Amino acid sequence: MRQAVRDLENAENATRGGFHEWACFSAQQAAEKAVKALFQARGADVLGHSVYSMVRKMPSDLTISERVCDMARELDKAYVPTRYPNAHPDGAPFEFYTRQDAERLISFAREIIEFCKSNLPRVQP
Repeated sequence: MRQAVRDLENAENATRGGFHEWACFSAQQAAEKAVKALFQARGADVLGHSVYSMVRKMPSDLTISERVCDMARELDKAYVPTRYPNAHPDGAPFEFYTRQDAERLISFAREIIEFCKSNLPRVQP
Protein backbone atom coordinates (compact mmCIF):
# COMPACT_ATOMS: atom_id res chain seq x y z
CA MET A 1 0.00 0.00 0.00
CA ARG A 2 2.90 2.31 0.70
CA GLN A 3 4.02 1.99 -2.93
CA ALA A 4 0.50 2.78 -4.13
CA VAL A 5 0.55 6.00 -2.11
CA ARG A 6 4.00 6.85 -3.45
CA ASP A 7 2.86 6.24 -7.04
CA LEU A 8 -0.05 8.60 -6.40
CA GLU A 9 2.42 11.24 -5.17
CA ASN A 10 4.43 10.67 -8.35
CA ALA A 11 1.29 11.25 -10.42
CA GLU A 12 0.65 14.53 -8.60
CA ASN A 13 4.26 15.64 -9.15
CA ALA A 14 4.09 14.69 -12.83
CA THR A 15 0.94 16.76 -13.23
CA ARG A 16 2.62 19.80 -11.68
CA GLY A 17 5.47 19.33 -14.12
CA GLY A 18 3.17 19.05 -17.13
CA PHE A 19 3.87 15.35 -17.72
CA HIS A 20 0.21 14.47 -17.94
CA GLU A 21 0.66 11.17 -19.75
CA TRP A 22 2.96 9.95 -16.97
CA ALA A 23 0.58 11.28 -14.35
CA CYS A 24 -2.22 9.20 -15.89
CA PHE A 25 -0.02 6.10 -16.00
CA SER A 26 1.15 6.62 -12.41
CA ALA A 27 -2.46 6.99 -11.29
CA GLN A 28 -3.28 3.64 -12.90
CA GLN A 29 -0.26 2.08 -11.22
CA ALA A 30 -1.27 3.50 -7.84
CA ALA A 31 -4.73 1.96 -8.09
CA GLU A 32 -3.32 -1.35 -9.33
CA LYS A 33 -0.90 -1.59 -6.41
CA ALA A 34 -3.56 -0.64 -3.86
CA VAL A 35 -5.87 -3.40 -5.11
CA LYS A 36 -3.02 -5.91 -5.06
CA ALA A 37 -2.13 -4.81 -1.52
CA LEU A 38 -5.71 -5.47 -0.43
CA PHE A 39 -5.58 -8.97 -1.91
CA GLN A 40 -2.23 -9.65 -0.24
CA ALA A 41 -3.42 -8.37 3.12
CA ARG A 42 -6.30 -10.86 2.88
CA GLY A 43 -3.90 -13.72 2.15
CA ALA A 44 -4.66 -13.92 -1.56
CA ASP A 45 -2.77 -13.09 -4.72
CA VAL A 46 -3.99 -11.67 -7.97
CA LEU A 47 -2.15 -11.39 -11.27
CA GLY A 48 -2.40 -8.97 -14.13
CA HIS A 49 -2.54 -5.23 -14.56
CA SER A 50 -6.22 -4.53 -15.13
CA VAL A 51 -7.61 -2.72 -12.11
CA TYR A 52 -11.13 -3.50 -13.30
CA SER A 53 -10.44 -7.24 -13.63
CA MET A 54 -8.90 -7.36 -10.18
CA VAL A 55 -11.74 -5.39 -8.61
CA ARG A 56 -14.22 -7.86 -10.08
CA LYS A 57 -12.30 -10.73 -8.42
CA MET A 58 -12.43 -9.21 -4.95
CA PRO A 59 -13.74 -11.42 -2.16
CA SER A 60 -17.52 -11.65 -1.97
CA ASP A 61 -17.63 -10.11 1.50
CA LEU A 62 -16.61 -6.76 -0.01
CA THR A 63 -19.24 -4.57 -1.59
CA ILE A 64 -17.82 -3.16 -4.81
CA SER A 65 -19.82 -0.18 -6.00
CA GLU A 66 -20.47 0.56 -9.64
CA ARG A 67 -18.48 3.77 -9.10
CA VAL A 68 -15.37 1.80 -8.11
CA CYS A 69 -15.83 -0.39 -11.20
CA ASP A 70 -16.25 2.66 -13.44
CA MET A 71 -13.15 4.35 -12.01
CA ALA A 72 -11.16 1.13 -12.48
CA ARG A 73 -12.25 0.92 -16.14
CA GLU A 74 -11.15 4.50 -16.75
CA LEU A 75 -7.79 3.94 -15.08
CA ASP A 76 -7.18 0.82 -17.19
CA LYS A 77 -7.46 2.94 -20.33
CA ALA A 78 -4.24 4.71 -19.26
CA TYR A 79 -2.13 1.56 -18.90
CA VAL A 80 -0.74 1.26 -22.45
CA PRO A 81 -1.45 4.37 -24.55
CA THR A 82 0.16 6.74 -22.05
CA ARG A 83 3.52 5.11 -22.76
CA TYR A 84 3.58 3.83 -26.35
CA PRO A 85 3.48 6.13 -29.37
CA ASN A 86 2.06 3.40 -31.60
CA ALA A 87 -1.07 3.31 -29.42
CA HIS A 88 -2.27 6.51 -31.10
CA PRO A 89 -2.94 7.03 -34.80
CA ASP A 90 -0.56 9.97 -34.95
CA GLY A 91 1.62 11.73 -32.41
CA ALA A 92 3.32 11.04 -29.13
CA PRO A 93 1.43 10.15 -25.94
CA PHE A 94 2.11 13.53 -24.33
CA GLU A 95 0.06 15.16 -27.10
CA PHE A 96 -3.07 13.25 -26.09
CA TYR A 97 -3.28 13.76 -22.32
CA THR A 98 -4.29 16.94 -20.55
CA ARG A 99 -4.12 18.29 -17.03
CA GLN A 100 -7.84 17.54 -16.72
CA ASP A 101 -7.23 13.89 -17.69
CA ALA A 102 -4.46 13.62 -15.12
CA GLU A 103 -6.46 15.27 -12.35
CA ARG A 104 -9.49 13.06 -13.05
CA LEU A 105 -7.46 9.83 -13.00
CA ILE A 106 -5.55 10.93 -9.89
CA SER A 107 -8.85 11.49 -8.11
CA PHE A 108 -10.03 8.03 -9.21
CA ALA A 109 -6.82 6.42 -7.97
CA ARG A 110 -7.13 8.28 -4.66
CA GLU A 111 -10.68 6.95 -4.19
CA ILE A 112 -9.63 3.39 -5.00
CA ILE A 113 -6.69 3.63 -2.59
CA GLU A 114 -9.04 4.85 0.15
CA PHE A 115 -11.50 2.06 -0.63
CA CYS A 116 -8.69 -0.50 -0.35
CA LYS A 117 -7.32 1.02 2.86
CA SER A 118 -10.76 1.00 4.44
CA ASN A 119 -11.10 -2.71 3.68
CA LEU A 120 -7.71 -3.84 4.95
CA PRO A 121 -7.98 -6.44 7.69
CA ARG A 122 -7.68 -4.89 11.12
CA VAL A 123 -4.66 -6.00 13.08
CA GLN A 124 -5.61 -7.25 16.51
CA PRO A 125 -3.41 -5.99 19.40
